[in-house]
Amino acid sequence: MGIFEKLGLATSAQATIDWDITPALTFTIFESWGSKERNIRTKGERYYYFYIDSWQEPAKLCLMERGIKHARVLAEIDAPQEMIQNCIAAQGEKAGLDKCYAVDAALKQWLTDNVLKGDGGGLIKPIIVSVQIDDLETGLPTKDQPLPPGLKKVHLPAEASVVKEEEIPGIIKQYGFFDSKCNPEGRFETHLVDNGDGLTVTEAVTGIMWQRQGCDITSLRQVQNYIAEINKKGFAGFSDWRMPTLEEAMSLVQPELNDNEQFIHPCFSRLQPFIFVAGQRLPGGYWFVDYKQATFFWASGTIPGAFGRLCRTA
Repeated sequence: MGIFEKLGLATSAQATIDWDITPALTFTIFESWGSKERNIRTKGERYYYFYIDSWQEPAKLCLMERGIKHARVLAEIDAPQEMIQNCIAAQGEKAGLDKCYAVDAALKQWLTDNVLKGDGGGLIKPIIVSVQIDDLETGLPTKDQPLPPGLKKVHLPAEASVVKEEEIPGIIKQYGFFDSKCNPEGRFETHLVDNGDGLTVTEAVTGIMWQRQGCDITSLRQVQNYIAEINKKGFAGFSDWRMPTLEEAMSLVQPELNDNEQFIHPCFSRLQPFIFVAGQRLPGGYWFVDYKQATFFWASGTIPGAFGRLCRTA
């Protein structure tokens, strides 16, 4: 039984591994309706490739199913960790700024011999994906209810900034944000208000209105296009949406893990687990906030590496 049959794919007779697809190429292939080298005709077409995910340690070898505006990790492959680490090391730090690496020739041969030609044994670990519908009910107070007496307002920077890595822990501690790594004792008190439109909430302490959802995983250039598009359309009746600053995005991080396994209020969609922020890193790269890990990180921003959740000053 082949890997696709093991994973229960109905299209297993037609499914094959595409060794030419790498994480760096997926945006031009699948997020812009195909590159010059590929002629993808319909949204229903599916492509399969292996890649290394190093967002968490130890790094994992995964099988990805990809299509136009579609991405699903199907399985983890129990490959020798030494081979995975050698593959990462050979590609260098720059290639992995977005934490995903292409497989090298050695891993390709190992996969061919141990997974594709054989039955895979216990090497294939399917990832169970459940379909979850976001609940539009937030359980939050509505905008016509009075705010708690004595609620103290906090002004957070709203302009894009350039920040050195060593400066960020001080910023987080200055505002008392919770961060699982550099300020685990922090707690920034918020008061979220449901605006009643099913689209937005407002955080009364900072005066920031937030999208409850946002855009799919993308690059910095494309999230800027997304901002222009929703401002043109007047999302939720407003046309001044922007990327949040690092401080604004960190203000939503909560110490408690919600049912979606994220450190953020459950009124926010689970589909944007880590987001772009309006901040550049010195000497290079861009800053992001990760609600699954309750911390910040940096990456290149040039290939799809995060999601977009926008805000505006209410």
